[in-house]
Amino acid sequence: MPWHNLAFVAAGLIGATVAVMHGVIVQRRLVGPLVAADSKMSATLRRLIAPLLHFSTVVWFAGGVALICAPWLNGPARLCVGIMVAGTYLFGAIGNFWATRGWHPGWILMAVALMLIAFGATAPSLLT
Repeated sequence: MPWHNLAFVAAGLIGATVAVMHGVIVQRRLVGPLVAADSKMSATLRRLIAPLLHFSTVVWFAGGVALICAPWLNGPARLCVGIMVAGTYLFGAIGNFWATRGWHPGWILMAVALMLIAFGATAPSLLT
């Protein structure tokens, strides 16, 4: 497998792993305590908390799966997958960096995944 394809797969594995860790942390530290602590919260809001907080988890995981599958797509489709997933990972990296204001595995791993996506997307066959 060419290096550019391996870069996409590695970025996908990183993204999917970060998504799973993010989902576990969000559930344990945000969703569970929020739902349990606020008895005045409406039933509608209680039902919305988990899906809204896990939306980014699902998007990052789906992006990771798309990147893992990208090497088997044709050039323009691979480039499109790389650009779409890079947008969601960039948003996650910037948001995490802003929130943590320092060294944190979340934004560092997303930044590494972004570099791998950029390398994977520079394959000569993708740019022609």
